[in-house]
Amino acid sequence: MPYEHGRTAQRLPAWLRRPIAHSGEYRAVEGLLEELHLSTVCREAKCPNRGECYASGTATFLIAGDVCTRGCRFCAVETRVPQPLDAGEPARVAEAVARLALRHAVVTMVTRDDLADGAAAHVAATIAAIREAAPGVAVEVLVSDFGGDETAIDTVADATPDVFNHNLETVPRLYAEVRPGASYGRSLRVLARVKERAPEMPTKSGLMLGLGETHDEVVSVMRDLRAIGCDLLTLGQYLRPSVKHLPVAEFVTPEAFAALAREGYALGFSGVASAPLVRSSYHAAELAEGGARA
Repeated sequence: MPYEHGRTAQRLPAWLRRPIAHSGEYRAVEGLLEELHLSTVCREAKCPNRGECYASGTATFLIAGDVCTRGCRFCAVETRVPQPLDAGEPARVAEAVARLALRHAVVTMVTRDDLADGAAAHVAATIAAIREAAPGVAVEVLVSDFGGDETAIDTVADATPDVFNHNLETVPRLYAEVRPGASYGRSLRVLARVKERAPEMPTKSGLMLGLGETHDEVVSVMRDLRAIGCDLLTLGQYLRPSVKHLPVAEFVTPEAFAALAREGYALGFSGVASAPLVRSSYHAAELAEGGARA
């Protein structure tokens, strides 16, 4: 099936419109995050699923600060000189995980090129703190490329997260425009290194669609990921956070996402989440346990 596209105008198509959910546990989650002075990628990256996730009593923690040292042109997280690491943050994340009674905690991070280890030790400390405060909770981490530093990658892998995620984000041809400062080969190497270090550890990656890539380019990236043993894949629609960010080139149809999910399973991924509103941590527990959302 060819790579299908919807309208190229910036007005959202019907399949991307959803009500803002503020019911259920939404305010309790927001209150807990404020109490513990924690950031979430849900808020900082303006995730369209924030209302749903908060209302269901979950959130994706953003650690190592709330500003990034890189300026990827798709990302809403602010770029400026960051503050020093907060040594108390791992314990507060762990407390939030325990109080929310999560069964699958997702922890992501900003890129910290200003630090010698890229904040790898901070990520490892957060994993350890969660394990101590909430035994039995699965811990998934979504990390930066650590500048390609294998020692930093090993530091996180050796902390034995239940899922190690690093997103490729887009196809190689678009890297210079979409991810200046990043490298497709370096990002692939992060995931390959984890499999070398811990062959049984599930690895995960994701792409945003609608930036101008083609179907064949997406499938080529999927093949590259499978060649290095990547287990889990997420595919979702890129949505422009502000007029300062890259415009949406195309709105990819739900049918095209579903077709890519089928191709992903045919290539051997154990879990594929492929739909317009899918994000890296959206229904992460179900994906890690083998359930797709396409």
